[in-house]
Amino acid sequence: MFEYFPGNYVWNLGVVAALNSGGLIDEIDRACRPIREAATHGADAGTPDFLRAWTALTDQLVTQAEAAEKAGHTRTAGQLYFRATNYLCQAERMLAHSDPGRVPTYRRALELAQKSFALRDPRVCRVEIPYQGTTLPGYFSTAPATDSGPAPVVLLVNGLDSTKEHMYGSAHWDELAARGVSCLMLDQPGTGEALRLRGITARIDSEAWAGAAVDWLEQRDDVDPARIGIVGWSLGGYYAPRAAAFEKRFALCVAWGANHNWGAVQRRRLEREGERPVPHYWEHVLWVWGHDDLDTFIAFADSVHLDGVVEKITVPFLIAHGEKDRQIPLDYAHRSYDQAVNSPKRELRVFTPDEGATEHIGLDHLSHVSTYIADWVAGVFDVPAKGE
Repeated sequence: MFEYFPGNYVWNLGVVAALNSGGLIDEIDRACRPIREAATHGADAGTPDFLRAWTALTDQLVTQAEAAEKAGHTRTAGQLYFRATNYLCQAERMLAHSDPGRVPTYRRALELAQKSFALRDPRVCRVEIPYQGTTLPGYFSTAPATDSGPAPVVLLVNGLDSTKEHMYGSAHWDELAARGVSCLMLDQPGTGEALRLRGITARIDSEAWAGAAVDWLEQRDDVDPARIGIVGWSLGGYYAPRAAAFEKRFALCVAWGANHNWGAVQRRRLEREGERPVPHYWEHVLWVWGHDDLDTFIAFADSVHLDGVVEKITVPFLIAHGEKDRQIPLDYAHRSYDQAVNSPKRELRVFTPDEGATEHIGLDHLSHVSTYIADWVAGVFDVPAKGE
């Protein structure tokens, strides 16, 4: 993995994620160069410096975007708003839950993303999914194939610290669209806007909110209800298999990072084993799950695993995992595969250092994993990309 800040895994992960989500190395270098010294003080201590540097870059791009839009250069403006969203979301991801700048920063990212849709990606729009007396926010990408009738769709779900804006930046929805598949990018409970602005915390039984998403998708005239899949990255590698095991309307499942026993990973992290994805880690985890005591939470987290669950998956199941994932052991990918004995089409794809995409969810070469998964989904749904 490209390591701009030697020894600071968390900051490096943010840099690599930004680069692999449409960021430009010159822009990122100009933002990061002034904070190299701050990075040496640890992932937590320098987060205000990270925010200031990346917000300054965002401000510069927004100024350029506004000028381009005023001049009628809508494509250029849309691209600038897209990158500004990408950078600001990575900066926001670094902040502690208690940081007073977190919510205002996220609200601004939402505004920038909406401007990007309008000018760059008109087939992406904001949606609200009814859920237990409230709604879950998402972005829906309508594949061009829907111009000719209903199309298959993938429900793409977050991990511990990602948002639907990170999904948008990944362009996975675009790869799916090119293959005739629409995509619902969801801020499920415990993630993104659902957590930050609505206080909806995570739950073990992901089939509850995933089923609500299926209910909504089935009401759309442009969705083929027989071809609805679920893909989850990072902690979504727990949520998606759990949902597919118990929500039988899903036609396929992908674990984009095999989070087979997330509870056991938390006990390892207490012992300082393995890398953490974000600064202020335990504060973040307690916020996500709605707990206020670490000891109580650790006992609760022991139930966040897929033993006795993946055996219930009865649809095609892909597990994509990096060989050198520093957060989630490769052994968990093998465990999910070995236990998914009732899947009619199970596959384990391990990405190696020689090819790239070997870090957590392939962030070091995200497009390599994204296109592999998109090809697999298209194959299962029998909608090959044009030209193939």
